[in-house]
This record gives sequence, C-alpha cells and structure tokens, in this order.
Amino acid sequence: MTTSPPSGVTPDGQQVEQPKSPLLAEELFTHCRTAEGFSTKAVGDDVLHQLYDLLKLGPTSGNCSPARFAFLQTQEAREAIRPALSLGNVERAMAAPVLVVVGYDPLFFEQLKTLNPLPGLRDWFAADVGLSDETAFRNGTLQGAYLIMAARALGLAVRPMSGFDAMMVEEQCFRKKGWRANFLVALGYPDEAMEPPPRAPRLPMDEACLWL
Repeated sequence: MTTSPPSGVTPDGQQVEQPKSPLLAEELFTHCRTAEGFSTKAVGDDVLHQLYDLLKLGPTSGNCSPARFAFLQTQEAREAIRPALSLGNVERAMAAPVLVVVGYDPLFFEQLKTLNPLPGLRDWFAADVGLSDETAFRNGTLQGAYLIMAARALGLAVRPMSGFDAMMVEEQCFRKKGWRANFLVALGYPDEAMEPPPRAPRLPMDEACLWL
C-alpha cells in the first residue's frame, strides 16, 4: 500500500511551491457551499458576461470549447421547462434568478478553424462520430464545472442539477442550434438567512487516490 508524501514535498523529496492564492482556494472549495436558496436580488447581464468571460478561459482538449449555455433569466423561460424537471428540482429551479442549461455542440469541430486551426483537426473529428461525441461531452462537462467555480468567484451561489428530461429541454432551448443538454445550474445570490445543512462526507485521499 502506498502512502502520500508529506505536505509540501514531492515523492522524490523536492519542496513544492505553495499556492499563490491560498485564501481564494479556501473560499472557493471550503467556504462556498451548494445553494439551499437564493435571495431575490437579480443577477445583471453584466455579471453573466463576466461569468462567461471567466469560464471560457478554462482549458479544454485542443481548445475545442464545445460547451454551450442557455441563461434562462425570465420566469416565463423557466416555466417553459418546468415539465422537464424532476419533482425534487422544480422548486429550486423556479426560485433561482437564473437557470443555466449547460450543453454542448456535437458539431464543435466546425469552430476549430477559429479555435485551433491545426491542419486536418476538423476533418479528424468530423470523420469519427464516437470520438467527437466523447470529446464534446467530456469537455463540455469540464466547462460546466468552470462555470460553477467562476460563479463562486463572482460571489454567486450555485446549485447544479441533473434531474431533468434532456430531450424536452433541448427541444425548448436548443432546437434551432442542434445543441445537446448536459446538466442544469441554478444561479443567484445566496440567501444569507438560510443555514446550509452539514456538509456531506467526502472520500479520504487514501480511498480515492493512488500514489504510483
């Protein structure tokens, strides 16, 4: 059984440079919690622009950037997908100032001429549906995670949700684009009056990691 090296030391005994922004890391991963509720404060368009401008900078495979987003800002837009939500998600989704549909473009490779004009790259993905679908889903999910962390960095609270009928949401939000729905993120400012429940347990490093 392998064991982890001491904190701040690599397996070969080298010292590791400490994080440059430990307080930011502590805030984003330790202090921030999944939202139990949201305040009535609106999330402005300027904030959503900042949010996208941050998340789009996160790395993806070959800079393929397949994620696509629908920001449902109006009650009418959210009500339109109410029938697609699982019962446990309806109340939280409807109460959020913004509901984000995190999706991806199966034809993301058509943008590679701008994002990564490596010769033959577009045709490589276009010729292999399995490869392009896997790449789009994996990297689109990754960009959805960037959205969550970028939102937290901007002082927003988030609640990701996966209980919904994807085909119904796609028909309502993405039909004209041909994009696919991945998961939902309820987004807004935190309701400071609501105490979060105790944090659910996480696996310890020795059960989740290998040191090889």
